[in-house]
Amino acid sequence: MGTEPSATQACESLPARVIADAFAEALRLASEYVGATSPNPPVGCVLLDAAGEMVAAAAHRKAGEAHAEATAIALSREAGTVHRVHTVVVTLEPCNHTGRTPPCADAILATPARALWIGVGDPNPGVAGGGASRLAAAGLAVGVIDRLGDARAAALSASARRLIAPFARHARTGLPWVTIKQAVDRAGSMVPPPGRKTFTAGTSLDFAHALRRRADAILTGSGTVLADAPEFTVRRLPDFPGKRRQLVILDRRTRVPQTYLDAARARGLDVSVQGSLPEALARLGEAGALEVLVEAGPQLTAAVLAGGLWDEHVLIQQGPQGSGEDVISIRQRRDPRAGREEHVLWTH
Repeated sequence: MGTEPSATQACESLPARVIADAFAEALRLASEYVGATSPNPPVGCVLLDAAGEMVAAAAHRKAGEAHAEATAIALSREAGTVHRVHTVVVTLEPCNHTGRTPPCADAILATPARALWIGVGDPNPGVAGGGASRLAAAGLAVGVIDRLGDARAAALSASARRLIAPFARHARTGLPWVTIKQAVDRAGSMVPPPGRKTFTAGTSLDFAHALRRRADAILTGSGTVLADAPEFTVRRLPDFPGKRRQLVILDRRTRVPQTYLDAARARGLDVSVQGSLPEALARLGEAGALEVLVEAGPQLTAAVLAGGLWDEHVLIQQGPQGSGEDVISIRQRRDPRAGREEHVLWTH
């Protein structure tokens, strides 16, 4: 992003708490569509008037459909309130190029907006962007949320960065974001008791299916398929209508039977068998997958963790006997090339 005026300039008419509230709402809206927008990032937008009242709000719902800013502006036009638009609050820098949809910078300039707050700049180095720079040149005051004078600014900024992390990873490297989901019992084992497929609590299963819902692809090993014949579908919460995921099975010895592959395709999965993780990730990146969820057994999980080809590790640890709750921890590799890790980002 080329132009970043001070937060004070961008917020000259509205209190910081109002901007923070609006940004939190934009993040909430965008989060509802994580996993639905690939190869585009999820984005949320809130339009405020000069008094800080919400004029309209929207999220980007699906690739090929209008972006969040354009949708919010269209809603305000339909409601006859577009003349009130003063401040645009959006989780990602507005685009300034024509793709499958027109530039959002144009849509904003067609309103009386005087200020813009963004969560993060466009990470795509191949896009002739500069949406914030163009809007600033047109006279809008432009601010970045981490410079907002509100106690929530740092957390909101971090949430905005995580929201588009898979998109940013793909834009910069051509590879998808890799999330490892690992569940262990009280003894540290990933193997369920005989006759059972899981030992985790119901809330943890809900969370696991939410991870699967946001993924564009699921990666597993032949051992997991042979042991459990997992379905790899989203069942514990509503899935995105029309969403098709890729199922990649690492199977160098071609042990997985054709009957399983056929059944997985009948469940709506696009199945492929690969020989190595780097090869699988490269092909998924070429296909536009933004996030891959690794759901595998102990051997493959350990190999992925040790190999460094991961971005986020979700560990579900079985809770104390009789508690009915598990402990979920998330750690993230901030820079895989440098091998730096932030060990615990979130624990519940």
